[in-house]
Amino acid sequence: MLTRKQKHLLLKLLSLFSVVRGYNLLVIALAQYLTAIYILAPEIPVTSILFDGNLFAIVAASAIAIASGYLINSFYDAEKDLINRPTKTMLDRLVSQRFKLSAYFVLNFISVIFASYVSFRAVVFFSLYIFGIWFYSHKMKKLPFLGNFVSATLAITPFFAVFLYYKNFQSVIFVHAVFLFLIILVREMVKDLENVKGDLAQDYQTIPVMYGENTSKILITILIALTFIPAFLLVTTFEVGYMYLFFYACMLLLLVFVFFLWKSNRKMHYLLLHNILKLIIVTGVFSILLIDVDLVLNRIL
Repeated sequence: MLTRKQKHLLLKLLSLFSVVRGYNLLVIALAQYLTAIYILAPEIPVTSILFDGNLFAIVAASAIAIASGYLINSFYDAEKDLINRPTKTMLDRLVSQRFKLSAYFVLNFISVIFASYVSFRAVVFFSLYIFGIWFYSHKMKKLPFLGNFVSATLAITPFFAVFLYYKNFQSVIFVHAVFLFLIILVREMVKDLENVKGDLAQDYQTIPVMYGENTSKILITILIALTFIPAFLLVTTFEVGYMYLFFYACMLLLLVFVFFLWKSNRKMHYLLLHNILKLIIVTGVFSILLIDVDLVLNRIL
């Protein structure tokens, strides 16, 4: 049986895992490796990529910088999150504000240390990335649309680091990036609809707060329509293997998403829409394996 002290420590660890969204970090790290293997450097042997120390350092620096970003976001949004997500916030509050701030600086330092293993340019890249996350959390998060745009940009930046490492400048890479960016941007705007109560209370100038939910829904619908452009290009113009199945399913699901978007008027509805977008993103990560099924089978067999 666990003692009370051990139980409290376990709860604190769970709280920290919740604050830094450890599950997201694992998915992002996996996505970076799969992107490297199947999209950015398909000609390089898989084992060479998996045991590449520089790539590991980039992935580690990305994950740690993102974790620190979640900490500083949680630090600044403590009051808003208490309104929007009271149950989750009660668990997160087991980690004190002081600890979040201390861990934030420690994690940023470790992230830069990992980047220094790669090159000085990597140090500059991740230093700017860390600054960008802080500037977004401190200044830009409360701005309508610009805050959403910057957040989506920061979300895809770790993939840009891997892209620069392999120096693969094929157009298919940019089309993939645009598709992912638009999906993440839509997710950020749906989160604003989901969190409108807390944003209003804390004076966040989001689109639903400033211009109303209908305006936000119109913009989201336009972004969904734009998402169809890179998705259609990927299945008709570029070689994506069996991943075309994902893009067709995604376009169908996005049509369903738009239908329910205009029917939604409660936090629970927007949470469901948010989860649909998360499902698309996570499924998209694993669907990268479909680009070269023969390679996957060879690895398994």
